[in-house]
Amino acid sequence: MLRPRIIPSLLVHDGGLVKTTGFKDPKYVGDPLNAVRIFNEKQCDELAVFDIDASISGAGPDFKLISELASECRMPLCYGGGVRNVEDAKRIISLGVEKVALSAAALANPALITAIAKELGRQSVVVVLDVRKRMLARDYEVYTHNATRKTGVSMSDALQSMQAAGAGEIIINSIDDDGSMKGYNLDLARKARAQLHIPMTMLGGAGKPADFSELFAACGTMGAAAGSYFVFKGVYRAVLISYPDQQQKDAIIAAGQPADA
Repeated sequence: MLRPRIIPSLLVHDGGLVKTTGFKDPKYVGDPLNAVRIFNEKQCDELAVFDIDASISGAGPDFKLISELASECRMPLCYGGGVRNVEDAKRIISLGVEKVALSAAALANPALITAIAKELGRQSVVVVLDVRKRMLARDYEVYTHNATRKTGVSMSDALQSMQAAGAGEIIINSIDDDGSMKGYNLDLARKARAQLHIPMTMLGGAGKPADFSELFAACGTMGAAAGSYFVFKGVYRAVLISYPDQQQKDAIIAAGQPADA
């Protein structure tokens, strides 16, 4: 049975853990393995790790890092970065990762989603769509390569294509809200959720517990991912890894339920 999930999203850059704002200005926040150990202790629902160098440099997955992360991780792990073929995906899953995330490669070749889903099961294939609202328009456009390349593809078209190809989950990453900590873009979340019949996770903008509750209230059962919220504390953004305890998490989910639920 699906349930609301609260998911830390970690970005790896030059081997270190970083956090960006608007997909720019990566700030070093620590060692990825140490972060995983802390999130283990805090009993996270799930963990997502993205290598933001891979697509820009054209590199493949960092299998050494993936192996180290999977060995440490005591929760479901989603990994994205540099996956270009079925063999990459199979090797990542064999290392102990539950989900493989695709972005630019999936958009360029939706058949890759189908092939990986056939080999590993649909539940193991996640597609990340980095989106930004189009100027003077009501829809959103998909970007790739850390939001440096426009695809010309609308979010709606991408959602239909990725879902039809066999994606088991979609992550919607709001470029403009990345690192803002001002709350999720609920308009964007609703638009995406209405077009999907598979699990969805929203990423970008969470800054307080109420933001998670508002997302669940707006869109129902889904994943609520965040980066800054889990690694920064206070107005000066001091680095401190955190995650709600079970009582806090229950309160967040309860606050996101309809009044008549």
